[in-house]
Amino acid sequence: MGDILKGKVAVVSGSGQGIGRSIAIALAGEGAKVVTNNRKPGSTGFVHLKPEHYEALTQEQKDWVNNLTKEYNGDAETTAKTIKERGGEATPFFGDISDFETAGKLIQTAVDSYGKIDILANVAGTFGFSNIWEMSRDLWDHVVPVKPGGYFNTIRHAAPHMMEQKWGRIINCTSLSWIGDSLNHVEYAAANAGVVGLTRAAASELYEYGITCNAFSPFARTRASFELIAYNMAVTGSDLGPSLERTPHPDGIGPMIVFLASDNAAHISGSCFSISGTSVGLYSKPETVASISEPEGGQWTVEEIMKRAPGIFEGYETQVVKRML
Repeated sequence: MGDILKGKVAVVSGSGQGIGRSIAIALAGEGAKVVTNNRKPGSTGFVHLKPEHYEALTQEQKDWVNNLTKEYNGDAETTAKTIKERGGEATPFFGDISDFETAGKLIQTAVDSYGKIDILANVAGTFGFSNIWEMSRDLWDHVVPVKPGGYFNTIRHAAPHMMEQKWGRIINCTSLSWIGDSLNHVEYAAANAGVVGLTRAAASELYEYGITCNAFSPFARTRASFELIAYNMAVTGSDLGPSLERTPHPDGIGPMIVFLASDNAAHISGSCFSISGTSVGLYSKPETVASISEPEGGQWTVEEIMKRAPGIFEGYETQVVKRML
């Protein structure tokens, strides 16, 4: 056990398995008392893979998916148990943070159990598989209330406690999809772009109270990873695909989250990082890369825009298409 976070209290939403589980264990490993969380006990079976896609798999593919599903099952209770077995302190809480009142109870569990809340790591999330012209409203409404909706809920309840004590760390999980390159995940791209915007705005508002707010885009092996591979196999009829062994283990995400939660990161806020088991990157902030100006007559007309607007896109007109291919 380390002591970088000794005396701190953390809440980690979505910490029943995968990346959230690894983050909760990493925080506890450095001395934090942790409230673990996921929606309900006994998380088993598929989260995103629909029955019709599963049935389209070969028997070999089904066996592969079934074995990985067993390996990656877990919930808030099992994560808390692991933390305790390693000498840490943890309390499980079951509930869906997309519900405002439930998110409040999650934060209050930390206050009631350990007297305060210092660190909030939001990792909960979900997604589906659909292109935009076939996506149901139900799928959209299933994803966006968690990200960024649930993240707002937990921050809203945690912020007053952190403001009162003049110290806090908020760390939100986003995804590479936030830049809009995720095919068949329009709802997930929108949700994660919302997380980045929420993070930057909250960072600006809370920094004067000693509270930092950052986002991270993880790359790691999770249950979502192999369900996505299974979906692609079902839709395209492809083989098992690349081995998940090439994808970093989620335990490689935790160390950077420990850093962001520590006193050493007091000056870092409003940033977005990419994190894998072997690398950490800092995303640039969106900026203007080209422009046109000085319209004749002091204001744009349709005629002048039609003539001059193409000049903005020189060198950029195929950027989106190239990224998608």
